[in-house]
Amino acid sequence: MKLFNRRLIVCLVLVVSLAGATGAAAAEKRDGMFIHISQGADQPHRVLMALNMAAMMAEDHPVLIYFDIKGIEVVLKDAKNITFAHFPTSKDQLSTLLKKGVVIMACPGCLKAAGKTPADLAPGIQVANKKQFFSFTEGRIITLDY
Repeated sequence: MKLFNRRLIVCLVLVVSLAGATGAAAAEKRDGMFIHISQGADQPHRVLMALNMAAMMAEDHPVLIYFDIKGIEVVLKDAKNITFAHFPTSKDQLSTLLKKGVVIMACPGCLKAAGKTPADLAPGIQVANKKQFFSFTEGRIITLDY
């Protein structure tokens, strides 16, 4: 009987340990923020607000920013430095976000439609690929659209 009790206790300890380890691993999964920017310099409030939100979210969560349509104008080498109200400029915010490890991507089809190539992108800006859309975070993907 004593042997049975010891085995039962060992089994219970193992089950509780495994359950705790699984819960800890699940708790470590952080939700990610996907920010979609389709506006360009003609909508400075939208662009700078989106970049500002990305900076705030990047403090605690993985962030991926996707520029398409007119938004690609913001991430080109020769892009205008956008300013508006109290927000830091577009170039300052992009630089800060890249230093924080935020993934910043531009739509390849939109680049082509604008007569641009990946070589026209500012340093650190990547050409979008769909695999990264789903792999930049282990948790849920929360989206903001500007």
